[in-house]
Amino acid sequence: MSNTSSIVVFLLSGFNATVNYRVTLFSLTLLSYCIILVLNGSLILTIILDKSLQEPIYICVCNLCINELYGTAGFYPKFAFDLLSDVHVISYVGCLLQSYVIYSYTMVHYLVLALMAYDRYVAICRPLKYHSVMSVRRTAVLVVLSWLVPLCFMIVALILTSTLKICGSHIEKLYCEIWAVVKLACGSTKANDVYGLFLICFYIVVNLSIPASYLQLVKSALKSRRSRRKFTQTCLPHLLCFLNVLVAGLFDVMYSRYGSASVSQSVKNFMAIQFLLIPPILNPIIYGLILTKIRSRMKSLCIITSQET
Repeated sequence: MSNTSSIVVFLLSGFNATVNYRVTLFSLTLLSYCIILVLNGSLILTIILDKSLQEPIYICVCNLCINELYGTAGFYPKFAFDLLSDVHVISYVGCLLQSYVIYSYTMVHYLVLALMAYDRYVAICRPLKYHSVMSVRRTAVLVVLSWLVPLCFMIVALILTSTLKICGSHIEKLYCEIWAVVKLACGSTKANDVYGLFLICFYIVVNLSIPASYLQLVKSALKSRRSRRKFTQTCLPHLLCFLNVLVAGLFDVMYSRYGSASVSQSVKNFMAIQFLLIPPILNPIIYGLILTKIRSRMKSLCIITSQET
């Protein structure tokens, strides 16, 4: 940490493109964050309060929504404050903390989606063994691992980043990320590069496991009408969410690694934050509308609430 003592704060230069629209953007940000809190919070409460929804697939959906609240909490409050501020800075410690939350949020997201793909594979391709393979206890262990592994990975990444000697203070984004901090180092970043490559390879394998599961699911779904109906009802929302997160993640990676100076800052800003904007709103809507048990339970809760009022 002593190597970085000369850098106290980082300047988030991505906000230079927002100066003329700060009030409008602040209003949209506040609205988006409120929608995220309401949608994900409603889905979480619905699953927790209804014992019939405490099955592996719904436990995964619940954790997906909890992760949305976790990740967006690391971005939206600071982002909203900076929109109304004349000085867009973040402390060194705050930068590492924000990077930790946003990166671990993304990693947890992919692992939970991979777990959901495996759950659907067992449910449709091996239905007779489903309850023994995907017991509630085993699901709980897998969910804990899907959180624990990314959190531990990111602790190592932060330790490696904290040992770097930082010679710059300008981060060309709306938030902090570890790769942006590493690019400001004036010493060797070989250890960071190797570890970053390891993380990329790990999550490529995780992401490849999802379409691999779906290839088996599609083959199984073609065999009978019952399998096709089950695939449409429970797998389609998961597939839509995976594609949603994958596209958003690719945009951010392309911007971080290959951002061109010819691209306007506004476009760069959108590419950088859309994975924190679109998936947290669309995912609970997709699951709330398509999964029959969740949809019917939420309808009954709304009717009960309206009758009591």
